[in-house]
Formats: sequence, C-alpha cells, structure tokens
Amino acid sequence: MAEPAPRFAIRRHAEASASRLPPLLLAAQRVAATVDQGVHGRRRVGLGETFWQFRRYETGDSLRSIDWRQSAKSDHLYIRETEWAAAQSIWLWRDASASMHWSSGRKLPEKRDRADLMLLALASLLTRAGERIGLLGIDERPSASGVALDRLAFNLLSDAPRTDIGERQSLELPRFENLPRYSHLALFGDFLSPLEDIDRRMRQFAGNRIGGHIVQVLDPAETDLPFGGRTRFEGLEDEGRILIKRVENVRDEYIERMTEHQAGLRDIARSIGWSFIVHTTDRAPERALLALYVRMAAAA
Repeated sequence: MAEPAPRFAIRRHAEASASRLPPLLLAAQRVAATVDQGVHGRRRVGLGETFWQFRRYETGDSLRSIDWRQSAKSDHLYIRETEWAAAQSIWLWRDASASMHWSSGRKLPEKRDRADLMLLALASLLTRAGERIGLLGIDERPSASGVALDRLAFNLLSDAPRTDIGERQSLELPRFENLPRYSHLALFGDFLSPLEDIDRRMRQFAGNRIGGHIVQVLDPAETDLPFGGRTRFEGLEDEGRILIKRVENVRDEYIERMTEHQAGLRDIARSIGWSFIVHTTDRAPERALLALYVRMAAAA
C-alpha cells in the first residue's frame, strides 16, 4: 500500500533535516568556542538542593513551596528557593516563516540558516555554563544535560512543512506560552511584522516577568536596497508582486522606513527591559552573539 503523500512529505523533511545536524552543530560549536574566548563566563547558580534564598510569595507560586516556619515569623508568606529553583531557564525561538528562507546572493546564507546557527551556538554557550535551555513551542522541560543541545537541534530542524496560510503567518512571531516566572527568552527572526503586533506579543511575555532578548536577522539587501533599474519584487508570504521601474527613486524612502521600524523595535525592547540586536548575514555571527551573550549575563 502506498504511503499517504502528506505523511511521506513529513518523513522526507525530517530525514533531510536530520542530515543537516552534524555540520550545523559543528559550526555552532565553533562559533560558541570563539565567543567563549571573549567573555569571562556567566554567573553560575549551580544545580542542587542547597538553600538559595527566601522571597515573598507571589500569585501563581505553588502552595507546596511555602516555607511555613519562615512565614510564621512575619505577616507575609515566604517561598524557600533552592539553587535548582533559582537557576534560570532560557527558552529559545527562531522565526520559521517563509520570509526567513531568503538570501540576496549565492555567497550569503539564508536568514533562517544564520538564525539556526546563532541559536544553536548560544545554546552551546548556555549549556556549558550550566543553564537550562528549551525550545519555545516544544512540550519538553528545559535541560542542561549533555544531550540537551542535540535534542534542541533536532527539534529545531524537524519542523513539518506548513501549507496553510494562517499557520505560516502565525510563525512570524512566537506564540504566547505561560512560561515559568523569571525565565528568559532569546528570539531570532527578521521581525518585519507590524510593530503593533510585535509590541502586543512581547508585552504578553514581559507581563509574566519574563526577560527577553530580540535578535533581528536580516539580509544586507533588506537594509540598503542595493538593486537598480526596473525590478520586480515578489513577496514570500502571499503579499503579491510589485514592479518598480526605477528602484533608485524609492531607495531613500525605503531606508528611512526600515530605520524607523528598527527604532520602533528598539523602543519596544527598551520599554519592557529587554535587549535588541541587529545582525546582517554578510557579517560574521560571532560579534552579534558575543553582544547578546554579554547582555544576557548582565540581565542574570
């Protein structure tokens, strides 16, 4: 009996993704090793059951974590935190929408490939530091184990192909999840969605006391529009086509709008206490990753 076409396509996609794992992981670990030489390391809480601190009970905390002996000494309820409970969980996400599958030249990687590399390099750095990592949207607990990086890479590259337009568009921004309080997010994507949509989603996470770091990954052609003459542009996410007779006539306006969009992203991040970094695929990933890693360390 012939295998159903959708199921066969998903299996073929998974097999192709798995074949990319070894070279991608090696590249990510090389990038991580380079970045690791430029930092002094993150403050490590460590794992275990050693007492860490008492803190005031907050709505949403488990009643089982209340230390009744400490609470009896005052008019407030207190939570007893151990090193394990205080260790950070860091959730990673990469934009999987169609616009990430683009490069303006053969010598440049697609935005998605560069985002994958940077995400995995960051994950490698974090696991070396003993941090727990998880992939947003995957129903698995974050882990700092030796196999956490391999599992994260497999899950990252094993997205089944999407054909529904609504599903493709929903991948442009991370879907909101009720993450554990005081977790951190590191988000990689082109973030070309309307600013109001981005602001709304980021505030959903920040409102739950989640720290965050936004890394905008762009092709250099998206920042300076280097094309000339008569050029046809075709959207990758069903935006349609547009023919511009002389690109030179709209370049300044385009750059101004892109600059305004990035300023808006920076303002959104600043207003909720997050960081924002721009990386273009014609530059080495190490510099942006180092800047991200240092900012994450400062926010720890």
